[in-house]
Amino acid sequence: MQKLIEKFEKFYGKKPTAAAQAPGRLEILGNHTDYNQGFVLSCAVEQNTKFALAPVDGKHCRIKDFRDNSVREFDLGNIATAIPRDWSNYIKGVIVELEKRGIRVGAFDAGMESTVPLSAGMSSSAALETAAGFAFAEAFGIELPKADWARVGQGVENNYMGLKSGLLDQFSSIFGKKDSMILSDFRSVEVLRTVALPAGYSIVVVNSMAKHNLVDSEYNVRRQDCESAAHKLAGMYPDVRTLRDVSLEQLEVARPVLTEREYRRALHVVGECTRVMEAVRLLEANDVAGFGRLWFESHESSRVNFENSTEELDYLVELAKSVPGGLGARLSGGGFGGITIHLVKSEGAEEYAKRVLAGYKARTGVDAEYIICAIGDGASGCKL
Repeated sequence: MQKLIEKFEKFYGKKPTAAAQAPGRLEILGNHTDYNQGFVLSCAVEQNTKFALAPVDGKHCRIKDFRDNSVREFDLGNIATAIPRDWSNYIKGVIVELEKRGIRVGAFDAGMESTVPLSAGMSSSAALETAAGFAFAEAFGIELPKADWARVGQGVENNYMGLKSGLLDQFSSIFGKKDSMILSDFRSVEVLRTVALPAGYSIVVVNSMAKHNLVDSEYNVRRQDCESAAHKLAGMYPDVRTLRDVSLEQLEVARPVLTEREYRRALHVVGECTRVMEAVRLLEANDVAGFGRLWFESHESSRVNFENSTEELDYLVELAKSVPGGLGARLSGGGFGGITIHLVKSEGAEEYAKRVLAGYKARTGVDAEYIICAIGDGASGCKL
């Protein structure tokens, strides 16, 4: 944070009065289950977004992104509508969502920097929303429960950006715990428990370099398919509110009432909820190999049932099956591009990653990027 503070002071000629950091996240298992009120196993990572600010008089706000030295300026009276493809939307959206809750954010000068890869599937947007929100909390005396801050971030995505996403990204960024994955229930909206990854294993993130833009993808269509399937299933099973309430056995019995597309979308979500709980059991039994197999099963379901994978992601997962040391791999996040995550032994993680990248370049001609991810703590803010 000190480097950001120094850059802020040099650019604005004054010191910031509040700052916050919020990490990116990895979805370990539980793909597209959050908005179906299901279960997700996720973690925060050590890559994060830092945001520092100083309140100013008036209504004019300035934000400097020290990654590329771009600057955004806006007036607090003119932020009701998002500007297409402008990164400041994620900050303005937080202000708009807080205003809906009767909470005022004053004008400010701000600076930010981030190590979370953009458009890769590690939720750089949630990291920015959360970091900005936590900095606003410190600067303007805002008190909200952590789960409500997650809802603010989700509101930015749903209402300001038009992406009908769930709470996973913000929840993971806020509630992350170092060296542990978090098991979250998105009906009760709470972290049920933390689950440690056994010592000696690492998560390698491989960026396919095929950027995804979920706002422009079929994300919202997938959500509509899930809701349509759940509505039909509720006609057969009165206790069903969302796909989270459906067992694999019930789904098979009800298959005739669903379209083929609805069935496959539901099969993915119901299967993912099942895999999340099985993963917790396997980790408790120290069965890391079994845990990794669930990653392969999850990706195959994404590829076939949910159709949110790509040729690039599929090939990276295929490489994981042939490169020594790969215990499991899957796409992570919304899909439609972005990253795969790979479960490997820590001892050979670098060599594994380099071999996967070499195989990927031989097939695609693209230089992919990798990160050996450490599991980090959640967001925090402070007065300066």
